[in-house]
Amino acid sequence: MNSRTIILALSCISMTTLSFGADLKIGLIGCDTSHAIAFTKLFNDASDKNHIEGGKVVVFYKGGSPDLKESSSRVDGYAKQLQENYGVKQVDSVEELCKEVDVVLLESLDGRPKLGQVTPVLKAHKPVFIDKPIAGSLKDALAINKLAKENNTPWFSSSAYRYYESMVALKGNDVGTIRGAISYGPSELEKHHPDFFWYGIHATEALFTVMGPACESVSRTATHETDVATGIWSDGRVGTLRGLRGGATPHAVILFGSKAVVEQGKGHDDYAPLVQQIMKFFQTGVAPVSNEETIAIYAFMEAADESKREGGKPVKISEVMKKNGG
Repeated sequence: MNSRTIILALSCISMTTLSFGADLKIGLIGCDTSHAIAFTKLFNDASDKNHIEGGKVVVFYKGGSPDLKESSSRVDGYAKQLQENYGVKQVDSVEELCKEVDVVLLESLDGRPKLGQVTPVLKAHKPVFIDKPIAGSLKDALAINKLAKENNTPWFSSSAYRYYESMVALKGNDVGTIRGAISYGPSELEKHHPDFFWYGIHATEALFTVMGPACESVSRTATHETDVATGIWSDGRVGTLRGLRGGATPHAVILFGSKAVVEQGKGHDDYAPLVQQIMKFFQTGVAPVSNEETIAIYAFMEAADESKREGGKPVKISEVMKKNGG
């Protein structure tokens, strides 16, 4: 048994001990998104009908991005709510936070600071959920994954779309062999992030939820109000992402199978199923979505941006991975 195997085994033993012991102490980084409040409520408020047992958010690092209005306009208010409504203590650094917790929620709205914020977490060997977007570039996303492997520390990321009741119901349909899919949804742009990273990540993840990670190339058509990114998967299947802006922006997936074509219906869709998965991950150290699939999602979005820059030309996933250090 080599040293890496021993470290991983000890880590698993430690996580198993945590899952059967006292509540986990959860640290929260970044309170400039509504997720910081919504997730904390599910963990900390025992009266909530969807209360999730197993841990509580005990400390937070405020974070925030002054040059991002969506962040700077909310960070102080959400920080106040965490303290006054849920009794969460504020600390002055991520390093200080890591000393007081077992696991971490990285909730910063802005993807750009996340590599810097998650670095001390991974070096402290704290399992971490990284909310969307996991980074401000594919290069940073790959660096996070590399750093996690070097420190033998598990991480997990997912959009809530993956676990929505309506998505689970869609995947439960017997459509035969899946031949392709269309995922559509909101895709507002933010100048500091690659186009789909900001909000298109949700519909992109929904596409990968039904298609899997083996996309090989992407081509994109972009206009002021609409984006269409078409991926070719390794077995010849075609998956299409349609990003919506400036009008009605519903979201759903249409699944094309050998036996049937089915569209995602309505359901009681909320954050609770995702947060349940986060707690299970914290307790076991096993990510329910592989890091490789998450990286594949960000590579798809980066390839779509590259295709836009090249006038719609198909771009290979392998090329953008190599270009960004993958």
